[in-house]
Amino acid sequence: MRCPFCGSEDTQVKDSRPAEDNTSIRRRRICPDCGGRFTTFERVQLRELMVVKKTGRKVLFDRNKLVRSFQIALRKRPVDNERIERAVSGIVRRLESSGETEISSEEIGLQVLEALKSLDDVGFVRYASVYRDFSHAEDFENVIAEINAKISRDSGAE
Repeated sequence: MRCPFCGSEDTQVKDSRPAEDNTSIRRRRICPDCGGRFTTFERVQLRELMVVKKTGRKVLFDRNKLVRSFQIALRKRPVDNERIERAVSGIVRRLESSGETEISSEEIGLQVLEALKSLDDVGFVRYASVYRDFSHAEDFENVIAEINAKISRDSGAE
């Protein structure tokens, strides 16, 4: 692993432990050349996934982009990073185990919406406003009515 500080290719692992519900390995590393310390994560990748954009263009799936989407939607919300990581890992596992190598960006967006719905209502509305391309106040009202209907159904079922 190359040192991110000095570029040396000879770094040493000082500590390894499971991370994110045992879906990855967290490794603490040190560079003997500059003394820099950094953390890396090792994950199983079942297959390379391609994302098919609305335009038809295909790009390599980027897990970090998925994490950033959650972080933006949940900015300044009381949601732990660990819960975000679990949600992202769950989406990635479902995508990889689907058997498909090409997944539409719409499918990924729907899975993000579903995960956000269970994590945080405000984050869900934020993401939905971009994903569904809200252009009027009524669009927000409709999503909020959808959330309220779900809350009513859930509380009525108890």
